[in-house]
Amino acid sequence: MLVHLHKIALFASAALFANSSPASGQAFNFSTENPDGLIATASRPDAPGQIEIETADDFVLTQETALTGGTFTGLIPSNVSVTNVIVEIYRVFPLDSTVPPSGNVPTRNNSPSDVALTSLNASLGGLVFSTSTLSSTFTALNSVINSINPIPNQFTGGEGPMTGQEVLFSFSFSAPLDLAADHYFFVPQVQLSDGTFFWLSAPHPIVSPGTPFPTGFTDLQSWIRNANLDPDWLRIGTDITHQGPFNAAFSLNGSGVPEPATWAMMMVGFAALGLAFRLRRRAGTAAA
Repeated sequence: MLVHLHKIALFASAALFANSSPASGQAFNFSTENPDGLIATASRPDAPGQIEIETADDFVLTQETALTGGTFTGLIPSNVSVTNVIVEIYRVFPLDSTVPPSGNVPTRNNSPSDVALTSLNASLGGLVFSTSTLSSTFTALNSVINSINPIPNQFTGGEGPMTGQEVLFSFSFSAPLDLAADHYFFVPQVQLSDGTFFWLSAPHPIVSPGTPFPTGFTDLQSWIRNANLDPDWLRIGTDITHQGPFNAAFSLNGSGVPEPATWAMMMVGFAALGLAFRLRRRAGTAAA
């Protein structure tokens, strides 16, 4: 009887590993790698005297994933403090959007959706963050802050070089952010005691040691909008500057979420192993 139960336990354990998704529970890491210095684009919440600006860049999840945190890199003026950080996740248009769109921009194909899927705010306890200065002076060759206009005035060429402190923002969510397999846009916003945060661009396409996009998915370029353009978005490279296309410097981490069938098989395996262990102890006690 005991030998038979051991076989059951071994079979259950083997079935557990055979039926598990290879990525379930494994670490998820994505990075566009270091800034390339080509452009810096504003991304800030609304505040007195400042309208909201959002810059977005994309990432892909090939299975349900619990995101735990990440990083992004940008410029801030000297002698200012960071008062808040917000992280938003958008899906890809036409999800969460009005269809057809307004027609105020050249295209909405492959843009972020009209409204965010989720928004996590450090001041409300949704995340915690820290900063580290990478360079006291860093210059991007071009920038976008005010030149965010509907058609036919979307092309401005940008607003010229932008210099500031190069700062790495590290953040972790207060609770893991569970997202289904899908294509998403990541939008960080930084509130400063004075001035504006600029998110720095990264190479497009992504270069090693950055994380290549999964097969079958396209690495989309970064987009931007302000409260006046909302709910529409403009492509920073194609529409505004006629440069690029651009990525933005960020990373995300987390872990895959096991599928329900995997959890069920795990429970069967653990139950069988537990039963075999208890019977072995009873058999050992009887023999003594």
